[in-house]
Amino acid sequence: MKVINFFLSLFRQAFLDNLKMNITNKTTKRLLIGLIMMLSGILLPAITVLAQTATIPVETANNALVMQVNANKDLSIEYFGLKLANAGEYSQIPGTYRQAADYTGLYNSAYTPSGSRNLLEPAITVTHADGNNSLDLRYVSHKVSEVSDGVSLLSILLRDPVYNFEVTLYYKSYFKEDVIEQWSSVRHHEKGNVILYKYASANLYLKADSYWLRQYHGDWAKEMQPEETRVTHGIKTLDSKLGTRTNLFQPSVFMISLDKPATEDEGSVLYGSVEWSGNFRVDLETDPQDNLRIIAGMNNYASPYTLKPGEDFVTPAFLYTFSDKGKGDASRKLHSWARNYKLADGKGSRLTLLNNWESTYFDFNETKLAELLRDTKKLGVDLFLLDDGWFGNKYPRNDDHAGLGDWQENRQKLPNGISSLVKEAQAAGVKFGIWIEPEMVNPKSELYEKHPDWVIKQPKRDEYYFRNQLVLDLSNPRVQDFVFNIVDNLFTKTPDLAYIKWDCNAVIYNAYSSWQKNQSHFYISYVEGLYNVLKRIRAKYPTVPMMLCSGGGGRVDYGALQYFTEFWPSDNTDPLERIFMQWEYSYFYPAITSSNHVTDWGKQPLKFRVDAAMMGKLGFDIVVSKLSAKDLEFVQNAVKTYDSVREIIWQGDQYRLSDPTNSSVASILYTDGDKKTGVVFNYLVNNRYDHGNKTPVRFRGLDPAKRYRVKEINMYPGETSPVNADLTYSGDFLMKIGFNPMVNSGRTSVVLKFEAAD
Repeated sequence: MKVINFFLSLFRQAFLDNLKMNITNKTTKRLLIGLIMMLSGILLPAITVLAQTATIPVETANNALVMQVNANKDLSIEYFGLKLANAGEYSQIPGTYRQAADYTGLYNSAYTPSGSRNLLEPAITVTHADGNNSLDLRYVSHKVSEVSDGVSLLSILLRDPVYNFEVTLYYKSYFKEDVIEQWSSVRHHEKGNVILYKYASANLYLKADSYWLRQYHGDWAKEMQPEETRVTHGIKTLDSKLGTRTNLFQPSVFMISLDKPATEDEGSVLYGSVEWSGNFRVDLETDPQDNLRIIAGMNNYASPYTLKPGEDFVTPAFLYTFSDKGKGDASRKLHSWARNYKLADGKGSRLTLLNNWESTYFDFNETKLAELLRDTKKLGVDLFLLDDGWFGNKYPRNDDHAGLGDWQENRQKLPNGISSLVKEAQAAGVKFGIWIEPEMVNPKSELYEKHPDWVIKQPKRDEYYFRNQLVLDLSNPRVQDFVFNIVDNLFTKTPDLAYIKWDCNAVIYNAYSSWQKNQSHFYISYVEGLYNVLKRIRAKYPTVPMMLCSGGGGRVDYGALQYFTEFWPSDNTDPLERIFMQWEYSYFYPAITSSNHVTDWGKQPLKFRVDAAMMGKLGFDIVVSKLSAKDLEFVQNAVKTYDSVREIIWQGDQYRLSDPTNSSVASILYTDGDKKTGVVFNYLVNNRYDHGNKTPVRFRGLDPAKRYRVKEINMYPGETSPVNADLTYSGDFLMKIGFNPMVNSGRTSVVLKFEAAD
């Protein structure tokens, strides 16, 4: 197109120069020059439109991703943002920008190849069968199919004009939720293998005056620590190379705000997330035109992939949503999408539970567990969860140094086995669940002695341990069978087992597979092996609740959550710390996914700990027998209160009202879809003198025309609330003026329930 414009402008100038030299009549000359200028004004836009041979919009309820194909068959992204009322106008967008020259014609490529014209970060890099490193991808065709009501799938075929090499781009759009999942499939028919050195899932292109990145970092017990900075020129890379537990240091979720940092209710913001439970990589590059390129997918670190002729290499999905109404609106879109389409049993229920870990650790027997089963019933929760330490005989699991991998019941601790405990639980009127860590092994185990070739370790290096353990090689089909059989055998022996907590504490050191012929495939094959196991488990046991745990939040992503009903955000259960962590997690994951347990961590009173844990899936990890009579009464009543409002928390819309990072009080509201009832959690997060609610908290998500009663719930026995439950307020009042929960040093956590009065 630029070439056509260039030669047309030369022709126009030459023609004008000729007119000036050869026509003497000034009036005639002026008329002819005006005519040429007018025709140029008509012809140039017409040629521009003709050069754009196809416009391909991906539209959702509010947004549009618009791609165009030019005369050269290059596929580019011309627009991403709020959709236009008239889709026919998308083709006019390119002509509205007057930016610096694009010397390559590929700055805004929909899937940027390397080795040809491109000068920026590529989405794909290859070496062909003949050793050539160049790639040029041209548009061939596209088609759209309807997956289900409100869900469409666009596929675009690109092909190299020289090599028999092609890439298909997929865009799965969820209309109502404004969510897009994007991935790619690579295939070739060359005479020999092709090496893929980079293979992104998505390549986005954003235009704004500035870009602001909100990213996260962490470590054990310090998950989801936020940072927000302006994206400058160069490349900012978010990635992980840990192999497992890959979100330990760098979670795979992020936000990009356009023009200025988005607030809860204002600003344009894109949420992004890689749906992959292994090494990931996101490149953010501000190009010479000051536009932002986002390239996301699996990490190509130590992973050149050898692709055979006729073989399909399919990348995981990159998930994104966009809102011009701030972070809160974007998160509610993502929550709705997750519950409706991605989570295991996203629209279902969850089990409250009592876990034995912090009350017994490894030191338990059948007598102690029988007492805990009775405590589970006394507490009023649904299920008792037996944690680590129930297995191993030759190397009994009495601490974390031995037994991992030997999944037979320990005969000293449990002489009658798990099945007898399940029966006791049923007799006590509760369900029974169990902890496993099937991907891992202790060197001090029978499994390690029998199958050292199943363990990930370099044959010429010293073993290096994370929590005294190593990782099993899930790229090996025999190991996949072993891991599947751990779960299958538990349910075969004990069909009434009701819950699995799946842990993953170690990262991968000394990456090497004795089974893999090509070690460069290892990191990818490991995750594919894990997913193969989980697919088999879900095919046979589709309704069993399973918690995704990874030493805390080390493996929390939508690639894994399609198999799990919930995740464990952090081993740090200090309720004050959890308020901050759960706040950040809630941008990307709905409350129904967050397992929150009441423990003895922290210095806050029991009520504060329970209130904090209620903002998700409630559980307990306490010694019930040590509770005072009033504490026990409070917890029993709290479970009943939680049961009465949990559907609102799990399935309702969440609104963050007061941010704990810049306020003394954290406030979070959940309301049902009809805006008739809801719950507001309020916490004092600053213990300095005289801090608390000086001003009312403005509610969100209510019907301004409705009148509401507000009352305090989950009160400690004997306490009287200062909240007058007889008054009514319009939704308009509560959203514009607000309501004061009166949080202070004497009322450090306050839970309010509001209901429509008419």
